[in-house]
Amino acid sequence: MRSHQPLYFGINISPARRSSKNRGCIHPASGDLISELTSSGNITVLTPASQNYANASTAFNLRFTLNPAAVTFPTTPQQISTILSLTTKYNHQAVARSGGHSYIANGLGGKDGVVVVDMSNFRAVTVDPETNVASIGVGNRLGDVALALNTYGRALPHGTCPYVGLGGHSGHGGYGFTSRKWGLTLDTIVAIDVVLANGAILNGVSNSKFPDLFWALRGSSSSFGIVTTIHTNTFAAPPSTTVFSYRWDLNISEAVSATMAYQSYVVSPDFPQEMGSEIVLRAGSTQGRVSFRLTGGWYAPPEQYDAVIQPYLTQLPSPQTATVHNETYIGSVEFFGGLGRLNTTGIPDAHDTFYAKSLMIPESVPFSNESLTAFYTYLANDAFTANTNWFAEIELYGGTNSAINNVPFDATAFGHRDTMFTMQFYTSAIGGVPPFPVEGFGLLDDMVATIVDNNPRGREYGAYANYIDNRLEDWQLKYYASHYPKLRNIKRKYDPHDTFDFPLSIQE
Repeated sequence: MRSHQPLYFGINISPARRSSKNRGCIHPASGDLISELTSSGNITVLTPASQNYANASTAFNLRFTLNPAAVTFPTTPQQISTILSLTTKYNHQAVARSGGHSYIANGLGGKDGVVVVDMSNFRAVTVDPETNVASIGVGNRLGDVALALNTYGRALPHGTCPYVGLGGHSGHGGYGFTSRKWGLTLDTIVAIDVVLANGAILNGVSNSKFPDLFWALRGSSSSFGIVTTIHTNTFAAPPSTTVFSYRWDLNISEAVSATMAYQSYVVSPDFPQEMGSEIVLRAGSTQGRVSFRLTGGWYAPPEQYDAVIQPYLTQLPSPQTATVHNETYIGSVEFFGGLGRLNTTGIPDAHDTFYAKSLMIPESVPFSNESLTAFYTYLANDAFTANTNWFAEIELYGGTNSAINNVPFDATAFGHRDTMFTMQFYTSAIGGVPPFPVEGFGLLDDMVATIVDNNPRGREYGAYANYIDNRLEDWQLKYYASHYPKLRNIKRKYDPHDTFDFPLSIQE
């Protein structure tokens, strides 16, 4: 219990917390809130009566239909300060939306009645020529960030989808094929500009300035404030990237052997950081088989690639298809993005109707033959007849000398620095349009269970917050591990009224 009330920029951060009753719901004060928002200067505010509200309030995942109290489009930190000061004044929730790809629509608050602070106007990207530190507005999407940094000959580790917003991606992780070499996106951050719930504008939050907040913002940023700009270390874009994709149609025992061989391959003493890859699994050609694809990038001289990949390929049958070619670095980013372009400006985003889960496999408890046999038996039979489209990914986080796992556990709020693989399980309604079949939930639940129930008992498996799952039990431990109690304490300090309250946010 604190005995004082800290002051930041002359604005009091009170320890008092409001009741959880009716959080996020539209209440009688909402009318006054909207009136003040719409009369507070040059802030664009869309309400349910506005012509463009329906488009602005549509979730990426059409499994969710939400009705925000307002969608605001600030252009300056000062305008964000005004918005948050008013939401705090009226005891109301607010949430930041960067790219809007939250799997459970948390960019719209995850529930009705929230004030959305859309960050799409915060798109500046600059690079300091002396330090190579980039200052990046969180309204950027990953494709546009990659293009902007490339003009400076620089790069960041990040995911492949060009439309993912930088704000949520960097605030909760940020995995990509270069992460074994460069770390997660959040590991590159050296300072953050953020607006707190009470309107305080804090610039340059870092290890030396509000270090507790800086720690929390790198792993659970959306629960603590609205980030406007991240300042990140960048890396020289590699002179070339070898892009590869191999696909097999395997029976169950072959798929088990291929995955066990992959697990052994990545922990060999000479396995290089420059190799980034994942296994993508889909329904096979017939029941009893699985489509097994190895894809990724080699970020070192192309003439070295064959010697690195052959020790794995020689343990598998000949692939049905194989694609290996050299690209410029930015060409590889475009290739992995799958759209034939990286620019998202002015081009509408797509939508899907889906459910996703994740599972982080610790280095200390890797896959067993038993767990993989159960998993592939399920994929090849039960999942083969599913009434949804699905895929599963086995993303390589660990292995020999991984930059992700080389970061000390307590350096950031990210909860899993001992991960070998992160698995993503994803299933969509046919055609990507509603309704989502209820059977899709059980499909993924059972996929996860085949792994967990057949690996050693008593071990804790994590989950990845950027693949957020609103049905996940014990999510506090699975997303944040032992960091969660510390995050709760920091939440009480910087957001005492729980302004940033949404499904699976840090709670009191």
